[in-house]
Amino acid sequence: MPSSISAYSTFRPLNIFGLQVLSKKLLPTGTLEIGSTYKPTSSSFSTASANKPRGGLPRFYSEVLPAGKDKIVRIEGDEFWHMTKALRLGVQDRVELFNARGGLVEGVVLRVERSSADIVALEEPLLLTPTGVQWHVFAAFGTLKGGRADWLIEKCTELGASSVTPLLTERSTLISGNRVERWQRVMLAAIKQCQRLHQMVVKTPTGIESILPRIETSSVSFLAMAEATPIVEVLPKVDKKDGGLLIVGPEGDFTDKEVRALTEAGAIPVGLGPCRLRVETATIALLAAAMLWADAQPIDL
Repeated sequence: MPSSISAYSTFRPLNIFGLQVLSKKLLPTGTLEIGSTYKPTSSSFSTASANKPRGGLPRFYSEVLPAGKDKIVRIEGDEFWHMTKALRLGVQDRVELFNARGGLVEGVVLRVERSSADIVALEEPLLLTPTGVQWHVFAAFGTLKGGRADWLIEKCTELGASSVTPLLTERSTLISGNRVERWQRVMLAAIKQCQRLHQMVVKTPTGIESILPRIETSSVSFLAMAEATPIVEVLPKVDKKDGGLLIVGPEGDFTDKEVRALTEAGAIPVGLGPCRLRVETATIALLAAAMLWADAQPIDL
C-alpha cells in the first residue's frame, strides 16, 4: 500500500527539534501520495506567511542551494531521512536550507519521492559573511578514544571555532584517515544544531614544525600549559584581537623541546586552573575563555 502524507487546511502540531510548533497547512483537504506534487495556488505562499520570523523552521544542509526564488533543489541521503523520517515533514512544510558557506534560503517541500525530496525556494538566497573573532584550534587529540575526540569537535563547533587541526606531536604521532572523515560528519551535525551558517573547517593533521610560521605571523597565540600564568590574568594584558591560535598538547603534554619551539615562535603560555585536565577539557576551556573575552571587548566604531 503506498505511503501517503495527509494534507490539512487547519493548524496541526509539528515536532521541530523537540518543540511542538503549530504549522498551518495551506492545502486542499485530501491525501498526497509519495511521488505526487502539490501545485501551489496564489494563496499558498502569501506575503504574510513568507515574512514569518526565522528561528522556528527546521534547517537542513544542501551543498547546492536554489539559484533563486521559485527554483528547486533536491535533498537526498541523510538530510532526506532526517527531514521525512525523523521530523516527519512532508509536502508543503516549510524549511530552511543552508550550504555551510554562509548561504541560507527559506523554502517549502514541493515533492516527496521514495529517496528524495524537492524543495522550492520562497525567496532569493541570502549570502552572509562570517562575523566575530576567528580562533583556530590546534590540539593533539588524535589518540583520544571512546568518543572523546568527537565530543571535542562537536563542542568546538558549538563555541564558534573557525577551524580545528589535529596536532601531531612526539606523544601523539598517528591519526587514521577515516577519523577525519567522521569528524567532518560530526561537525556538520553540530552546525545544524547550533544554527551556525559557516562550517568549522576540520583540517588534516599537521606537525609542530608546520605551525611555527603561523605562530610567528599570528596576532596572538595561546599555549595551554600547566603552572603557567592563569589565562584570566593574561587576557586583560592583550590588546583586542580578531582571533588567533589556540594550542593544546597531547595526553602527557608537550615535550620540553616542543614547548621551547612553540614559545620561541611567539606562543603565550596560559594556565587553565589548578587541576590536571584531559585534552578535550583543556581545549574547550581555552576556546571558551578566548571566545568570551573577545565577545566582551568593546566594538570599534
